[in-house]
Amino acid sequence: MKSFAQAGYGVFAGPTLIEKAIISQYKVHMIGRTEEFKEHYYVISPERRLKHPAIVEIVNGAMTK
Repeated sequence: MKSFAQAGYGVFAGPTLIEKAIISQYKVHMIGRTEEFKEHYYVISPERRLKHPAIVEIVNGAMTK
């Protein structure tokens, strides 16, 4: 998708957080914004319990939303 957009034949979505980097790297233009996209993250652990404090905080934060 990025290649088509870069050639002027398409569009692609990208995170606002790295918008400037995308524009610079791919030489594209931002044409709009939306709040409609959602991303899902999955944690896969070989252990039955999550032990790393950062992962525990991320999972707990995600479960409250």
